Amino acid sequence: MPVIAPMPAARRTTRIPSQRGAETAESAEATPTAGTTVDHLTETYRAHYRSLLGLAALLLDDTASCEDVVQEAFIRVHSARSRVRDPEKTLAYLRQTVVNLSRSALRRRILGLKLLSKPMPDMASAEEGAYDQLERDALIKAMRGLQRRQREVLVLRYFADMTEAQVAETLGISLGSVKAYGSRGIAALRVAMEATA
Repeated sequence: MPVIAPMPAARRTTRIPSQRGAETAESAEATPTAGTTVDHLTETYRAHYRSLLGLAALLLDDTASCEDVVQEAFIRVHSARSRVRDPEKTLAYLRQTVVNLSRSALRRRILGLKLLSKPMPDMASAEEGAYDQLERDALIKAMRGLQRRQREVLVLRYFADMTEAQVAETLGISLGSVKAYGSRGIAALRVAMEATA
């Protein structure tokens, strides 16, 4: 009687990805997604929070509003981080957002003053502060007396230490306008400071 050999067990077919498929998967993992990452934004927050707070302080007049503006700026840039294609521009976007939010806060405040005619709190007397504080107060008062655009140009140019080109990009105006607003603002500031001297 002939011996019948048993049939081989059914082969398990394991699909091994092709070399090309593996390379594609590896390159997909290595390629970062477009836009600013959360880690980059966190580092920017740690490195530039204080300077952005100082920027807001020169445009607004109370610490709470400044903190609110800067926090809101980070929240907005975080929400739109996928649209910030160049991570190097994150700080520029944050500065621009701080300026825009400060403008909005001032507009709301002016509207509130018009609708609710509340008396302004008394300014501190000269005896309560040192000479340096008095000089600083005079400068801040003179800055507030400038036109909005002049004040923004001077703050970004001299406090934030931005170039004229960066100021133009942040405010969305031409380089010539930055120079004109800057020179007029300095002239007006000089006159205001001489008047208080």
